[in-house]
Amino acid sequence: MHRTLGFTAPLCPDNLFGHLVATAVPGVEEWHDGAYRRTLALPGGPGVVSLRPGDAGIDATLTLTDDADLDAAEWLARRLLDLDADPVIVDDTLRADPVLAPLVDAAPGRRVPGAPDPEEFAVRAVLGQQVSTAAARTHAGRLVRGYGTPLPDGLAGPGSTLTHLFPSSPALTAVDPDELAMPRTRRRTLLTLVAALADGEVVLDPADVPGSRAALGALPGIGPWTVDSVAMRALGDPDAFLPTDLGIRVAAERLGLPGKDRDLVARAEAWRPYRAYATQYLWAALDHAVNVMPG
Repeated sequence: MHRTLGFTAPLCPDNLFGHLVATAVPGVEEWHDGAYRRTLALPGGPGVVSLRPGDAGIDATLTLTDDADLDAAEWLARRLLDLDADPVIVDDTLRADPVLAPLVDAAPGRRVPGAPDPEEFAVRAVLGQQVSTAAARTHAGRLVRGYGTPLPDGLAGPGSTLTHLFPSSPALTAVDPDELAMPRTRRRTLLTLVAALADGEVVLDPADVPGSRAALGALPGIGPWTVDSVAMRALGDPDAFLPTDLGIRVAAERLGLPGKDRDLVARAEAWRPYRAYATQYLWAALDHAVNVMPG
């Protein structure tokens, strides 16, 4: 099924598609034939969404097990690309800072790349703690192959590398710690997280960002970087901020912003309530694949 997903202009596709593709989990996400594609767990069964920037909007192709899931799949696609944001209000707020203004003017309309499932993203955030993007993708790909639900034959289409749904939290509780090629403390954090998600001790609900933050942050091994990453990418918190992120620190140094976390947080008060979008503009000061529209 084809849909054109509208949005309020402007929209900068570079960091949006660049980030999703640079961090794509093998088997679950891909860049194929000029589109970002990923698998979705939907009420009626697995689905695949294909999203391509177009002149009149985002061209979406939705391949579903059950056509009754069309509205749900379209809603998740909009979340993925943050299409319901108002970039005019966001950018006007951030332009008031003379350091951010040139970055905003160079590529207005940056969105926050989203996630269709907060639990999936929380797992991926833990896998990404203190490792490279490539290492995080490798860890996630192993879990997908071992514990993800295979797609029905033919659903992904010819030439696709999509093979699985991302594994659910209950499925990941079966992971043997010895299978995880990561430090013991991070193994413990990951398994504690999936157990808490599976039994409902932690509920990640975009409708209750404060409660979700508090529950996630109470788990051992889950620090502010992980909490704010999940809040920004999976819970839709427009004011989430990552002062300890390595990329933010490098960008701050390049731009002449304060180097100490405390001082940067104080400076970022002027960016409220859109610090998540300020984060996207700060990352734009870096030479990284997350800022580049895939070829």
